Parts: sequence; C-alpha cells; structure tokens
Amino acid sequence: MVSNAFERRRLGATSLQTSALGFGGAPIGGFRFALSEQQGIDTVTAAFAGGIRYFDTSPYYGYGRSELIFGTALRQQPRESYVLSTKVGRWMTALAPGERVEGWRAGGLPFKATFDYSRDGTLRSLEQSLLRLGLSRIDIALIHDVDVHTHGSEAEADRRFGEAMAGSFPALVELRRAGVIGAIGVGLNETAMSLRFAREADLDCIMLAGRYTLLEQGALDELLPLCEKKNVSMLLAAPLNSGVLATGATAGASYDYRPAPHEVLAKVRRIEAVCRRHQVDLMTAALKFPLAHPRLSSIVVGALQPAEVSDNIARLAATIPAEFWRELKEENLLAAAAPVPT
Repeated sequence: MVSNAFERRRLGATSLQTSALGFGGAPIGGFRFALSEQQGIDTVTAAFAGGIRYFDTSPYYGYGRSELIFGTALRQQPRESYVLSTKVGRWMTALAPGERVEGWRAGGLPFKATFDYSRDGTLRSLEQSLLRLGLSRIDIALIHDVDVHTHGSEAEADRRFGEAMAGSFPALVELRRAGVIGAIGVGLNETAMSLRFAREADLDCIMLAGRYTLLEQGALDELLPLCEKKNVSMLLAAPLNSGVLATGATAGASYDYRPAPHEVLAKVRRIEAVCRRHQVDLMTAALKFPLAHPRLSSIVVGALQPAEVSDNIARLAATIPAEFWRELKEENLLAAAAPVPT
C-alpha cells in the first residue's frame, strides 16, 4: 500500500509544493515533552528520509530550540528539496541571570518572547530565525497567533490585528515581491480571525490549528469557500485536536491543549463507536480525513521520535471503507458537505 503522505500539493498561486504530510516543529521545542537535542535532530532527519518535504517551525517553539534543531537537521539536505515555514510576531531576548518571567515555560532555551507585529519587529524576527536555522531562505512566513486564544480578549486581538496589517503584512509583501520569501500566510487557532485576514490581506495560505478535523468542521461554512475563491491554501495544524483524536475519549484526554470538556469527549466516544463497527483506527481516520478537501495543501503533524514519523506515514497508506464515512454523516458526526477520502 502506497502512502499519500508524499503527494505534492501546490500552495496557492505560488510555485511552492508541499508534501501532503508535513512535519510540525512544536513538540520538539520541548515545552510539553522532554527530549534531547539529538533525538530532535534524528526525528527531523527521519521525516526527510521518509519522504516528508514540508517542515514548519516557529521562534516560539522552545524559545528558538525548535528552529535550532530544524536547522541542524535540514542543512544536511539540498535546500531546493524541501519547503520550510516559520513564523513572525515574536522576537527573542536572552534571560538575565536569575530573571523570572511570568508565564515562562521550561523545556526550551533561556530566552523570552516579546510580541511585536510591527515592520521592524517582523524583520528582526525573520533575521533571528535565519540565524538559528543557519539557512539563507525561508519559503513561507506566517504571521503567528493574532487571535483571542493567544491574547486573551477580543479587544487585544483586534489591536494586534491592526498592528499586523500595518506592520507585518506590508513588510512580508515587500519580501515576497523581492523573492526573499516565497509565500505569506497566517498561523492561527481561530476560524473567525482567519476569515478576517483572508478577506483583508493577499495571502497565499492559512495555517489553521484544529478547526477542520474529524471532530469539527466549522471552517467549511465560510473560510474554506473564501479560500477557494481567493486561491488560498490551507495548512492544517493540530489535526488530532491536540490529542483527543489520538488517545480517544480517555481520562485526561487533551483538546486544544487543555483537558477535553464533557461534550467533546461524548462526541469522540460516538466516533469511536463507528470506528469499532468498521474496524477503523481513530487516529488513522483523523489524519486521512482533512486531506480529502481540495483546499488542503498539507496536514502538519509533530513527532518526538523517528518511530512516530514512520507510524504517521503508514497511517496515510491505510484504506478506510466508504461505509465508515457514510455512517459518520448519517449519525451527524461529520458535516454533510465535507469531502471524504476515496
């Protein structure tokens, strides 16, 4: 059985082509899981060796640690052989000896993040990323975390949106026009703010975390049709909704990086029941489902060790009977309009 993980999909109207399965760099930043530098390097190397050709990272992941690991692994490969994205909106400064920062997370490097969506902040962020990566080019620059989920209120998210549209976006347009970057996008946790950017900015792609998955398909209503109209590709992060579609409705299951609420667990249990009737693995179905939509350029999945990379690739080679998807729709567990794998 051949995996469709390696299928190349064009990103918007650009010349860039991502692999359908992308490698996400958040886990190897070290915020939630302990791992050595070598383990991270080996995992990224295994992803490339396995055929994955799209890699996504961010300055925020491990306060630069993810980018350092990516660079060490990917510098060994021909630069034209893969597509790389990172993000803007934060830059890093070193922690002073003994300094304590509210909300600072262990597991990464001894740096702290400053939000900054200005022009200067955007250019500073990209320059720091290039130095950490040890590379001369980033293919996709994503404006990161301009949403209520990150900033805590509608008012603050709105202020940051204005800052990004006046600063980050024009700066990235100039870089795209000059050929310094190949594509511009946003990396967000919310459909509403993704819609706002898609309407007001000339984007090539949107990286949306967790809002078009086997569990929820809210992006079908307005966002994906608008992306179709404007030829904007979607990069789907968190296709497992941060864990619950991997573990199932177990005690302590995670949804959006928090304990899954009762209603989410109840829906997952119903999906699991359909999985059992058709002998389908829940995580396999969750990884395969989003890629059926023609606007999806890649699903971005993290891993902590080479075996997990191999497992993700193998899951995308699995066959799922049409009756499984049909029953999910009949049980109102999947949106009627959602394209499904064939």
